[in-house]
Amino acid sequence: MLTIAVRAARKAGNLIAKNYETLDSAEASQKGTHEFVTNVDRDAEHLIIEVILKSYPQHTIVTDVTEERGELIGEDQDVQWLINPLDDTSNFIKRFPHFSVSIAVRIKGRTEVAVVYDPMRNELFTSSRGQGAQLNGYRLRGTYAKDLDGAILATGFPSKHKQHAAPYIKVIGALFTQCADFRRTGSAALDLAYVAAGRVDGFFEIGLKPWDFAAGELLVRESGGLVTDFIGGHNHFSSGNVVAGGNPRVVKAILSALREEMSEALKR
Repeated sequence: MLTIAVRAARKAGNLIAKNYETLDSAEASQKGTHEFVTNVDRDAEHLIIEVILKSYPQHTIVTDVTEERGELIGEDQDVQWLINPLDDTSNFIKRFPHFSVSIAVRIKGRTEVAVVYDPMRNELFTSSRGQGAQLNGYRLRGTYAKDLDGAILATGFPSKHKQHAAPYIKVIGALFTQCADFRRTGSAALDLAYVAAGRVDGFFEIGLKPWDFAAGELLVRESGGLVTDFIGGHNHFSSGNVVAGGNPRVVKAILSALREEMSEALKR
């Protein structure tokens, strides 16, 4: 399945990169509050689905773009492909060259295969459960940071959940006094891949969808890192609230700040 996921991600990524050069022809429309979708998203999604179903016509596909159908239910519902063909569309529209294709395979509720592909840098992050995480074939080891002192943290602002803006800013303020700096680039899939690669030391975000973080979560775990919800548990696939780090102390420090500043509604 990893081979098929890589093939699908590369095909979609090549299409996205080609259209990035001729972006004036992209047709953008709004699919939700502060969310956009383009014909490139849809075309990339179609390519990915085509590749998957050619090899695994019985599998179920859960996708970001085509919300009106949500899932393509196959005969085998135990195997789900979670795909985000273009994360982050807003970056793509603005010609901010930081976005990715994210594909994860979950079998009976456990992520077994992960691919995050950055077509602009030709960086392919891959993982199979128990086999470690790789970047273009080289093993990833995660961060060397032992705590927040000198650490770089990544996050995503809650643009779809602005009712949580005030406590979220408080969390960032609390962590900023302890860490070296923050990064906010737009693609949760790439942020998690960067945690796995040790490019950032920790990550947290509110209200993600499974297709946004499933692949990145496995990359982090297989590189030796941790992924939890906002209270240190494992409810993040339900809540969409994700904390990740390459070191337990980094994760603990993020969780501590969240616990102090977050509303009860987000402590899950």
